[in-house]
Amino acid sequence: MKPLSGITVLDFSRVLAAPLATQTLAELGATVVKVERPGRGDESRGWEPRLPAGESAYFFAFNRGKQSITLDLKSARGRRIARDLAARADVLVENFLPGTLAKLGLGYEELAELNPGLVYVSNTGFGQDGPYRDRKGYDTIFQALSGIMHLTGHPDGPPAKAGIPVSDLASGLWTAIAVLTGLLGRANTGRGSQVDVAMMDVQVSLLALAAARLFAYDEDPMRQGTQHPGRVPSAAFQCRDGRWLHLSASDQHWAPLCEVLELTELAADPDLAANAGRLDQRERVLGALRAAFAQRPHAELARALRARDVPVGEVNSVREALEDPNTVARGMVGHFEHPAEGRFPALRTPLRMNGYEDPEPAVPPRLGADTGVVLAEQLGLSEAEVAALRAEGVI
Repeated sequence: MKPLSGITVLDFSRVLAAPLATQTLAELGATVVKVERPGRGDESRGWEPRLPAGESAYFFAFNRGKQSITLDLKSARGRRIARDLAARADVLVENFLPGTLAKLGLGYEELAELNPGLVYVSNTGFGQDGPYRDRKGYDTIFQALSGIMHLTGHPDGPPAKAGIPVSDLASGLWTAIAVLTGLLGRANTGRGSQVDVAMMDVQVSLLALAAARLFAYDEDPMRQGTQHPGRVPSAAFQCRDGRWLHLSASDQHWAPLCEVLELTELAADPDLAANAGRLDQRERVLGALRAAFAQRPHAELARALRARDVPVGEVNSVREALEDPNTVARGMVGHFEHPAEGRFPALRTPLRMNGYEDPEPAVPPRLGADTGVVLAEQLGLSEAEVAALRAEGVI
C-alpha cells in the first residue's frame, strides 16, 4: 500500500510545474486522471528530446503513473463530463490563466457546490489577483523577475539562468505541498478549499537568504559565482587536472584545511581563525587556496580533505552525478517499460517510506489510453455511450 492510495486527482495541468506535482502524487499512490485535448494532448508530448517511436522524453519526465483521458472542454458534453468527474474527485489541479476554467463552468465556486470536499489547486504564473494575473508564465521569465537570474553567474559576467528550470521545479513542489495541505485541512474540517499557488510568489520565497542580507544590511546582493556571500572559504577551485572541487568550510574546518593544503602562513594568522576575519581578507584567502588547489589532482585532494572532515564535493556533470556510487546505491535511477519505447530510465521520486511501499517509476500514459476505462468506472458509461462520444469528437 502507498500513502495516497484511495485519493483521486483530476489533473488539468500541462507542461512542467503542476505535472511534476501530480506525477509525485501518482507515484505516492494517488489515482491521477490527466485530462488532455483530443488529438494533441499536453503540448509537451511533442517536445524534445524525442525517442525512436516518437514519444517525448520531456513528457515522460513529468507524467509517470497517470491515466490519460481526452476531453473536448469546448463542447457542452465535454464540460459536463468534466464536472461529473470533479464531483467524484478529491483533488483538482489546474494551471490555466485565472478565470479560464470558471468561464467553462469548472471554477472552484461551481465545483465546490457539487463537491464541498474538493481540494482545488490553481497553479498560475502570477496568482489569482494582482497586476500581473493575466500574464503567461515561463520558467526563465520568473528567474529574471524574481532576482534569481541577477544572482546567478560570476561578478564580472552577465546574469545567467540556473542550469535546470528551477522556477518550474520549485513551483511543482509547492503545488504538491498545496495538495497535501488541502487534504490534511479537509481531514480536520471536512471542507475542501481552493489553494492559489503563484509561481512568482514561489520564486520570491526562495530569496530568503538573499533577502536577509537586504533586510539586515540594506545590501542588494550581487552575483558571486560559486562563492558564498557570508562565509569564506566557500567556493569552487580548479585542480591540477582541470577538474573542479567545491569547498564549503566553516571555522572548525579552517585548521585541517590549511594543514592538508600546507598553508602554514594562513594557519598561523590569528586574524583568519574566525570567519569574520576571513571575510575581511577574502581575496588573500581565496588567492592562496586557488594556488594550492592548482597543485593537486582533484581525486587525491578530495580524499585528503574528506579524511579530515573538510566538506568538499566534486563538480560533476549530469552523467557523473547519475553514475555516482551514492546515486547508484540509493537507486535513484529506475526504469519503466513503455508499450512503444520499451525499457526507459527514469529518476525516482526521492522518498523512502517506512511502513508503505516506496514510490517506483511508473509508466507515462499514451494519449487518451484510459478514456474508456475512466468513463466506465467513474461515471458508469457503457461501451456504446463511450463510442458515441468518440464519434461526436467529445473524447
